[in-house]
Amino acid sequence: MTKRIFRSIFLVAIAVFLASVVLFLGVLYDYFGNVQQRGLKTQTELAAQGVQTVGAEYFEGLSPKGYRISWISADGRVLYDSEADFSEMENHLEREEIKEALESGYGESSRYSVTLMERTLYSAKRLTDGTVIRLSVAQSTLLTLLLGMTQPIVIIIVIAMGISFWLAHRLSKNITAPLNQLNLDDPLSGEGYDELSPLLRRIDAQQRQIRQQETELEQKQEEFEAVTENMAEGIILLNTKGMILGINRSAETLFGTTHACIGKHILSVNRSIEISKLLSDIPKGVRSEKIIDLNGGRYQFAASPVSENGNIFGAVLLMLDVTEKEQAEQMRREFTANVSHELKTPLHTIAGCAELLENGMVRPEDTQRFYAQIRGEAGRMISLVEDIIRLSHLDEGADDMKWERVDLYALAVQTVRSLFREAENAGVSVSVDGETAALDGVPQLLESIVFNLTDNAIKYNRQGGAVKVSVGRFEGGVRLCVADTGIGIPKELCERIFERFYRVDKSRSKELGGTGLGLSIVKHAARLHDAKIELQSAEGEGTTVTVIFPDSKENIKS
Repeated sequence: MTKRIFRSIFLVAIAVFLASVVLFLGVLYDYFGNVQQRGLKTQTELAAQGVQTVGAEYFEGLSPKGYRISWISADGRVLYDSEADFSEMENHLEREEIKEALESGYGESSRYSVTLMERTLYSAKRLTDGTVIRLSVAQSTLLTLLLGMTQPIVIIIVIAMGISFWLAHRLSKNITAPLNQLNLDDPLSGEGYDELSPLLRRIDAQQRQIRQQETELEQKQEEFEAVTENMAEGIILLNTKGMILGINRSAETLFGTTHACIGKHILSVNRSIEISKLLSDIPKGVRSEKIIDLNGGRYQFAASPVSENGNIFGAVLLMLDVTEKEQAEQMRREFTANVSHELKTPLHTIAGCAELLENGMVRPEDTQRFYAQIRGEAGRMISLVEDIIRLSHLDEGADDMKWERVDLYALAVQTVRSLFREAENAGVSVSVDGETAALDGVPQLLESIVFNLTDNAIKYNRQGGAVKVSVGRFEGGVRLCVADTGIGIPKELCERIFERFYRVDKSRSKELGGTGLGLSIVKHAARLHDAKIELQSAEGEGTTVTVIFPDSKENIKS
């Protein structure tokens, strides 16, 4: 802008200067022409006075400098001329100045010579005898005058251009200074031209509007980030080219990246072919979903196009962790299959025994044994159904169970005492030690934890083995520990023993009448008490299960 203003001022200054020079020369030329014409008239009158007084003798020895004198008769013949042979000159009766002098006593005119590039001024005076004295003088044209004054004019133009350049530079700086120093954040604070006031007020209004919009956008951005950053689901915002516009913390963790990936292509973060195929339908405006295995888990990816008025602007990639859901579904299927299998065997046994008894195919002395087998299988089914009901109850949260203050040591002593007969039959010694340890819990569930852990320790022990149950307090909670000297658990199976119907030694479990749900009940009961289970086992050496209860529960159910 400064250059344009400078150029405009400079060109205007030069143009005004040149116009002024031309106008000045024109006026000056006309002024000196008039002065020269008046002087020529005076000389003509003097010459006429001399001729009228002296006569033709006036011209003898006359050598006028710069003037041409002619004496013309009343009929137009040239009687004398100071520069040419008057005898050979043409008749001057039709000359404008002669004609005017003969008519009014005085006449003047001017004629331009293209050949000589000059103008000639004429002045004529009629004498008393009817003759006419005419004087003429040559006047240079304006062009000739300019050519003759070339050097001084050039010098003046150079000086004028220098002055114009300096003034244009200074004025352009002064004009643009308020604009260059304008504070766009507060345009009304500076000093400016009155002509700029409407513009400055408009800029100020727009700045306020922009700041308000920025505040609203920042607030919406913060709200969006607050929502997305605390979501367990991963979210990635993409443009139509697959470039990442935004990503939340869950997606960063899933893909093992950071916010530095924003602005990069999604395939630079993960080169999965499944993700690439999933995003291929976005330009068509089609929503796609796909289950993809990633980082040892299963995730449901949903790619939804973002469009407005039929134009696709980008996509939202949503990632849901369905690992637990599918695991739960798999466990449900396995649970159904296991329940069916567990119930099928005793039912077949009962049906077979009943059929033999019904058809009289059992000897009288064996009848009691068949009845005992039917009762045993029925009892096994009842235990299995009771465990299933108990486990389902725990899955639902056991909201109907009453929480109260329980002494876990006293509870453990009472529960272990009920297992003495079983331990005696198995040839296993059982002992309880510890101290009073009160905690908030559900007595039935705490009893089931102690019972199932101790029962398992007895069943999977060896002849002459031992089971030790200990209860004690520690800083931060209560610890229940059940240790045995039994068969132990292979290291690779330690994580699976709390699964429903999972048995380390399937043949021995069925032989001992186990349902395979005891440790699952322990796991769910411990979870309801926010307790942590620790397992240490060595095959052939024994197993130690420790349940750590927190010191207090925030939400005690009553």
